[in-house]
Amino acid sequence: MGISLANSLGILIFFKYGHFIDQNWAYFTNRSLFAPGFWADVLLPVGISFYTFQSISYLVDVYRKELEPEKRFLSYLLFLSFFPQLVAGPIVTAKSFLPQIRRPLLFPRIPVLFAIFLILLGLFKKMVLADHLAETSDFVFLHVGEVSTKALWVGMFSYSFQIYCDFSGYTDIAQGAALLFGFRLPENFKMPYLSAGFSEFWTRWHISLSQWLKKYIYISLGGNRISENITYRNLFLVMAIGGLWHGASWNFLVWGVCHGILLILERSVFQKFPFWTLDWMRWFRVIFTFLSVSLLWIFFRSSDFASSLCYLQGLFAKKEGFSLPYTFEMNFVYCLLFVLVGHIFGSFYFKDNRQLLDGFKKWENSLGKTAIFGVLVSVSLILIVLFSADSKPFVYFVF
Repeated sequence: MGISLANSLGILIFFKYGHFIDQNWAYFTNRSLFAPGFWADVLLPVGISFYTFQSISYLVDVYRKELEPEKRFLSYLLFLSFFPQLVAGPIVTAKSFLPQIRRPLLFPRIPVLFAIFLILLGLFKKMVLADHLAETSDFVFLHVGEVSTKALWVGMFSYSFQIYCDFSGYTDIAQGAALLFGFRLPENFKMPYLSAGFSEFWTRWHISLSQWLKKYIYISLGGNRISENITYRNLFLVMAIGGLWHGASWNFLVWGVCHGILLILERSVFQKFPFWTLDWMRWFRVIFTFLSVSLLWIFFRSSDFASSLCYLQGLFAKKEGFSLPYTFEMNFVYCLLFVLVGHIFGSFYFKDNRQLLDGFKKWENSLGKTAIFGVLVSVSLILIVLFSADSKPFVYFVF
């Protein structure tokens, strides 16, 4: 197992972090580890972060005897390279996916209407919401030192909602496409901006990554079974690793470390205040969590650490600068309303995909309702195209 882990992680570290390590080594020692121009010819393999973690899940589960070794090599290859979620997740564990290869859903049992709905929902989130929000956030992050304080706040919130709509939209499309092939992918988002705490946030945001880090790193390090200090150490290390998983940058490391610190503070300080856990304080906790997460997205989005600090300074030290174009501000307001209504509506009626699936099964049993659904799909596609913004690449494609 050690050899296999070293092989998988070694390839990931070389391709994704080699240049970063070499740059920092050269900065401190004035000498590069490789010949000049070496990294210009090294290309990052597509989806390497995702399929490396998936291969590790197989290795560890087999080692722990939680999973029988796969006898068909082609099935293992399909598990690693299943295209709907290959380049941006969700991260699928061998324990959940390999049994589906052996017993895939037969076509008559595939919930086709539900799959089409998920794809449409993902397209709407991406093309209409995320891409419009990207126009605002891209503009602000490109002109951090020139825009007003108000524009910086709008840009920060724009990116918060952009990355949610973008990433959850991709997940919806991946889930729908996988369903049409007879495979179920795990949910990756459950209205994360309604979280009333940082630990709750990580049970709602990028759930597949959170669960992977919890099972294969946090619990392996001892979890919360040994002592409080060990628990704090584990939380810190896991979130730091989670930050670096997103990319070879000090910004990602700072982003992960800050989330680790917030989880430690929540466990050691916040939860010990009696008022923090009161029911009537929930909405205060939701707002506090959302603001903290949004501020940390600045490190995630900024090009470098200096830009992040400049952005934060501009938020809390009022400065003059040019305002956002009117169309950007209005697009932000419209998209914000859509996201808020979606979260509120979802929190009452569709807390997870199972509730939606049950509703669509009733439609599939009626020929008339299926015909109506076909008309609605056609109209929805036309509206999505009409109201879509200029196409932007998916945020998580770079990871």
